[in-house]
Amino acid sequence: MDFWQRYRAIDSRDTRFDGQFYTAVRTTGIYCRPSCPARTPRAANVTFYETSAAAHEAGYRACKRCLPEAVPGTPAWNIRQDLAGRAMRLINDGVINRDGVEGLAARLGYSARQLNRILSHELGAGPLSLARASRAQTARTLLVSTSLKLADIAFASGFSSVRQFNDTMVEVFAMTPTALRATARHHPPGTAATTLTLSLPYRAPFDPGVFSFLAVRAIPGIEAGTPTSYARTLRLPHGDARFSVNYDDGAPGRPLTLTIGAVDLRDLPALLSRVRRLFDLDADPVAIDNALGADPRLAAAVARVPGIRMPGAVDPQELLIRAMIGQQITVAAARTALTQLSAVGSPSLVPDEGLDRLFPTAAEIAGPGYLLLRGPQRRIDALRSAASALASGELDFGYGDDLPGLEAKLLPLPGVGPWTVGYVAMRVLGAPDVFLANDAAVRNGIRTLAPEAPAAGVDPAPDFREVSPWRSYATMHLWGAAASSSSKAPTREQNIPEKVLQ
Repeated sequence: MDFWQRYRAIDSRDTRFDGQFYTAVRTTGIYCRPSCPARTPRAANVTFYETSAAAHEAGYRACKRCLPEAVPGTPAWNIRQDLAGRAMRLINDGVINRDGVEGLAARLGYSARQLNRILSHELGAGPLSLARASRAQTARTLLVSTSLKLADIAFASGFSSVRQFNDTMVEVFAMTPTALRATARHHPPGTAATTLTLSLPYRAPFDPGVFSFLAVRAIPGIEAGTPTSYARTLRLPHGDARFSVNYDDGAPGRPLTLTIGAVDLRDLPALLSRVRRLFDLDADPVAIDNALGADPRLAAAVARVPGIRMPGAVDPQELLIRAMIGQQITVAAARTALTQLSAVGSPSLVPDEGLDRLFPTAAEIAGPGYLLLRGPQRRIDALRSAASALASGELDFGYGDDLPGLEAKLLPLPGVGPWTVGYVAMRVLGAPDVFLANDAAVRNGIRTLAPEAPAAGVDPAPDFREVSPWRSYATMHLWGAAASSSSKAPTREQNIPEKVLQ
């Protein structure tokens, strides 16, 4: 977007641009979200910034009226596969809090000095400033949504000291943490110290079909899901965690809530980031639907299911194992195989509500889990080889990779082809422009939505370049259409033929 496109967006107070850029006003010294209800400033006094950190660096403070930090993130970090996008995915996952700037730079293959120079040029702020903005956003959310002690909030947000926390909050928001907490419209009720409940912001519309997608693939003891809820255990850098997400369409406002049953507070930023990725909450559904709806093959599906989301992954290594097991078998068969494999997973240290296990580690799969795998020997050997590479550190991939880098790491593995890499890219990287043309369910989806497609035996799967860069979302619609066309499937995702996704 150029200056005047952004200026028209703030003049119309368009909420779908909240979080995608920030408006700084020289005459007031504050920055706002695009939908701020204040009077539109004169264009001559406005500067737009890609990130709130860049506005902080330029000397601006957050608007107390529109709370620009209380918005969904930008979808740009998934669309962009350049260094800036990769760095932001890792910063949001808390890498700087755990490993510092040097650790972030090492993961990206740059020196800390190079990384600082590139991010300052691309985003207007260096990695430390970007991480500080992320901490401030997490802290503000906890202040207004929970009854945690201020010191606990400071360390949960990634600050190294209470003094640093206090200074940052005053610098960013021009308010003390206590004053920020007093702005909460609804003060949090007294709850168990181990339980946190947070509202998850997102851009409307929101299709809750993502819950069904996860529920039908849920592994008993590790996950539990319904059409409006999802819960699971998870292994994080500092310990085990347990969370649930619930959607109540009848609730006022944005009815998506996260309940954290247990977590080491140092892992809270990573957990929040991964839950947002799992439910694709930073997506821009209006832009996606407009692009897909303009294609006559997809228009009816988009009209039926506005705001479709692309499920992410809370653990990249786990997702690769699930994808390899789920290739060329039904969802039910893959779930059975994964349930058997889960028997070697460690018991959760925070069991509750029937969730008492963790997904097996790569070492557990390569060791005792190998004996529980069923099917063709070549596939079992491929799974063991991948798990061994993950366990030894020979294979290391995650949110900071780009698509070419992911291909270079995964394609040499036995049993991994372009379909697997594309699927992992969709769910781990959040890559929005992956189209799995050779996927059997995609082909069936095209036949369902476009009956005039070529007959069987002729490749009916176009590349859907017309809807780029949103072809991953086109894939989601096609999978849904393929599943709903099967008279045997109890849900629209449950009976995808041949290549079924896990």
